[in-house]
Amino acid sequence: MSSYKESLVSIVVLNYNAGKLLLNCIESIKKSSYENIEILVVDNISSDNSQIECKKKFPDIKLIQNDENLGYCGGNNIGIKKAEGEFIIILNPDTIVETNWIDELLNAQKEFGDGLYQPKILSLNEENTIQSTGNMLHIFGFGFARDKGNKVIERKEEIEKVGYASGTCLFTTRKVLDKIGLLDEFLFLYHDDLDLGWRGAQIGINSFYVPKSKIYHVESYSLKWSSKKFYWLERNRKYCLLTHYSKDTYQKMKFSLILVDLFVWAFYFSKGFLGAKIRAEIDIRKNKKIIDRKYHELEKKKTIPDKELIKNFPNEIFVPTNVSQESMNQTFNSILTKLSKTVKEKIK
Repeated sequence: MSSYKESLVSIVVLNYNAGKLLLNCIESIKKSSYENIEILVVDNISSDNSQIECKKKFPDIKLIQNDENLGYCGGNNIGIKKAEGEFIIILNPDTIVETNWIDELLNAQKEFGDGLYQPKILSLNEENTIQSTGNMLHIFGFGFARDKGNKVIERKEEIEKVGYASGTCLFTTRKVLDKIGLLDEFLFLYHDDLDLGWRGAQIGINSFYVPKSKIYHVESYSLKWSSKKFYWLERNRKYCLLTHYSKDTYQKMKFSLILVDLFVWAFYFSKGFLGAKIRAEIDIRKNKKIIDRKYHELEKKKTIPDKELIKNFPNEIFVPTNVSQESMNQTFNSILTKLSKTVKEKIK
């Protein structure tokens, strides 16, 4: 492989009505200290003309105009296929990057090799507030960002292995994506990064958190915490459980999964999102053939057994207080911890 300074880094920015956020994002990318980059803006038929304004202001970007909204997965896959770089970065349009962000990601890759990498993600709107120091995968399919909402504390941080790299900013190589596969377009959006990281872990490709690489992010600029978002989160959680675990593992978990599901039903009801939960359940049942096909595909590729991966899954999850009350979080985590430990005992 040629030296990193000669290696092209392709940055895929998927846009959907991001407005000035997109322009600010591209402007910050252009200030990067690593210069051998190409910027691909993939547009999912935005109606605010932000993609056109972006091309006018930055004529050297590659603008790819989709004919329909392909979602996060389909849109980013288009960009990845068109990218020419040895290294690939998927970056949300509602982000601002620090100048050395690429250098630090490249340094991490040089040290740890094939993997999926994410930077430290900080809030763009709340000063010194963390959005993610690495994303974690729970045994029952919940994904969450470590330290979300916590204030930044000056302390020594090292590059470390995490559950999965956040799709807000995900760095890897084309070689790794050739091994794992692209984003799963059935997911459309949400849990796509969880799915990718899980698939990687199943074939021995780990995810890493790189604290010296920093970006700033406006959270959920499109859907925020809505019924629609909860629908995608729950539908895709169920999909991942059914496609990533072996039949034997799933059978051992079944009773615990039913208990967790009862709590999830109660949570959705309390938030007024019962319809979203019902739609998610119906959609999973309607797509049994797709799920079955994906299951067999992943089982054939899997080299790391479920029991090995599950050992490293946390027993608790973190739910932001703007999603659920502290008392409900504590109750839910108490139940999850007991069930998680029980399942791990059955599977080991």
